Amino acid sequence: MQPRRDGHFDVQKLNHFAWRCRDAEETRAFYEDVLGMPLAHVVRADTVPSTGEHCPYVHLFFRMRDGSFVAFFDLGDGRACAPDPATPGWVNHLSMEVGSIDELHAARRRLLDAGVEVIGVVDHHWLQSIYFHDPNGLRLELCHRTLGQEFLDRCAENAHGELARWTADKRSARAEARP
Repeated sequence: MQPRRDGHFDVQKLNHFAWRCRDAEETRAFYEDVLGMPLAHVVRADTVPSTGEHCPYVHLFFRMRDGSFVAFFDLGDGRACAPDPATPGWVNHLSMEVGSIDELHAARRRLLDAGVEVIGVVDHHWLQSIYFHDPNGLRLELCHRTLGQEFLDRCAENAHGELARWTADKRSARAEARP
């Protein structure tokens, strides 16, 4: 594939989503043994390549079927990422897709058998989801799409209009709330 010469670029796919974990082995056991995502790569270093700062860490990568990863940093201090107290607990989450509704139900059973509290199966009209937390407090969603590409194409056609309506309504609400 030839590089684009017009200054634009195309984001191809997710490489990895990284999060802090409190314990690398505890995190490995959950993602590999419970969720079935193989540990694919481990980086251990004392210096952060992007900043040059000294901070010993291990960086774990768990592979999803499409070749993308969920990754974690264990900084060796036993601390997980702290949630933002101003953000409701259901907002920040990582959603990952499974191949069928049967797989979603199998994942739910496997999580429950492992002692993980699970919410759902929740019907979102275009997908079915379950929600749970990993050992680090990260909210996860496993889902399966129940509507196909035609539905997603219609959503894309309406996306800018929906966002414009939200933005206008939000501005109006803020204006009305001002003294």
